[in-house]
Amino acid sequence: MSEIATDVVTREGSGVNDLVTRDAAKGSRKTTTTRAPSSIEVYREDFSMQKAGPAWLNQLRAKAIERFEALGFPTTKNEDWHFTSVAPIAERSFRSAIIDADSITAEGSDRRESSRRRSDAVNALGVKPADVASFSFGQNDWHQLVFINGLFDRALSSIDGLNGKLRIDSLARAIEDGSPSVEIHLGRIAAFDQHAFTALNTAFVADGAFIELANDAVVEKPIHLVFVSGGEGVSQPRNLIVAGRHSRVTVIESYVSLRESPYFTNAVTEIAVGEGAHVDHYKLQRENQSAFHVGTVQARQARNSTLHSFSFAVGGALARTNIYTSLDGDAATCTLNGLYLTDGTQHIDNQTSIEHLAPNCPSHEVYKGVLDGRSHGVFNGKVYVHPEAQKTDGKQSNNNLLLSPHARVDTKPQLEIFADDVKCTHGATVGRLDEMAMFYLNSRGIGAETARTLLTYAFAADVIETIELAPLKAELEKIVLARFADSPT
Repeated sequence: MSEIATDVVTREGSGVNDLVTRDAAKGSRKTTTTRAPSSIEVYREDFSMQKAGPAWLNQLRAKAIERFEALGFPTTKNEDWHFTSVAPIAERSFRSAIIDADSITAEGSDRRESSRRRSDAVNALGVKPADVASFSFGQNDWHQLVFINGLFDRALSSIDGLNGKLRIDSLARAIEDGSPSVEIHLGRIAAFDQHAFTALNTAFVADGAFIELANDAVVEKPIHLVFVSGGEGVSQPRNLIVAGRHSRVTVIESYVSLRESPYFTNAVTEIAVGEGAHVDHYKLQRENQSAFHVGTVQARQARNSTLHSFSFAVGGALARTNIYTSLDGDAATCTLNGLYLTDGTQHIDNQTSIEHLAPNCPSHEVYKGVLDGRSHGVFNGKVYVHPEAQKTDGKQSNNNLLLSPHARVDTKPQLEIFADDVKCTHGATVGRLDEMAMFYLNSRGIGAETARTLLTYAFAADVIETIELAPLKAELEKIVLARFADSPT
């Protein structure tokens, strides 16, 4: 059980407070003490109130909530969380927004009316098409699914030109329709035995994106998933991407908000990359500065498949992004790149894991961080090479630039190799702006602020240049240039 969260107490009913009455040590007078429920108790209460699904999903949820309660929230004694305390999340009681929306659907006798009322509940934040457009990179022709506090909003989404080889829909609809792929893959890729936040998300699987490509399907237009959050509750979107044999797709996940509020996003994406398939996946974490975010992307790759992953993290008071993949088939390839920018008192943690299970699999990884203010960055990258994974070619690099004497970073690249015919390298650097480069630019008439911005961008440019999607690359370039332009030296 977590050392952070209050111990779970078994109780009857769903009242907000536990009332404990006991006889006083002397006399017959009774005293009553009131204790607020722990956050884990609140999650259990919301779990008991959520809308039931098919039998297989109910069983999956039940296993997940039991595992979450057994694990509790991770502490800094956990190696994977050694540099990150989740106390700000564990000590708060975030209520699930999806419970309220589901209760509206259950209460409505008329399906059309309940659907309308549910839509109103989903978009209680008042998100307008113009708001969504501000996060769309100027691309109106992309497939776009919009989720408000974790729930699909069809009115704000645009899914056009689909054919029999591609399905893009909400996970809720796919579950309702009884899609075989959902039952086959959901909960089978993102393991929750040792991951508390994945277990918590699995316990509340209800909505998110479902993308399924048939064999040989090639999706020309990118698929953009936009998750808009607000309020003070928790959203737990679950996304499932199934890429059939020799298929190809580009998926972008954007986690954003319209205003400051201390909500919690706990997202999980599972990706099944079929034989010879190619998936480009971009995760953009742009939550507001008061929010909390834990996001996990976990992939499983078949032979000759390719996964290109790019993680961009710039928001949140406390944020953690996990990118995991397992190379299950011969000659599978993965590239995991990332960029994180921190300022103020932000804490942004990045963890990656590449598991080599088959021979002849190359993996390449470059993560860079730019840290300012009193912020704290964390990088923990693992490459695990199994005995049967001969001819592995693995490269891992993490480089960090500190713009403030108070900013700090903890970096821990790891290699665990149990095969004897491999080529694996890893390294990490932490440094400050080059004083000679600053002097050179200043001597050429370039002011200190401009020089600082140019050198910061130059540091981040290498990893940004790996993005093949031009509109996305251009947008991230703007963010990097603007992020520190007005920061003090």
